[in-house]
Amino acid sequence: MTLQPDDVLDARDLPCPLPLLKAKQALSRLAVGQVLEVMATDAGSWRDFESYIAQSGHEMPARETRGEVYHYWLRKGDKERSA
Repeated sequence: MTLQPDDVLDARDLPCPLPLLKAKQALSRLAVGQVLEVMATDAGSWRDFESYIAQSGHEMPARETRGEVYHYWLRKGDKERSA
């Protein structure tokens, strides 16, 4: 993946819903347009991040699986909707 993150969150080995909760915290510290890369091993995170992005003001320009690790790239939107 050539998308360059501004911050990286290692949420591997954290159970649901911690990867998403920690990602929300990390996004709150970023400026609009910055990208957060999240690494998680929780299989449910695939669905969790998809649902969160659909309800939030953020974007997910890419996501992929590398072995047992799920990678998500989240771009902070200009306004957060209630999720």
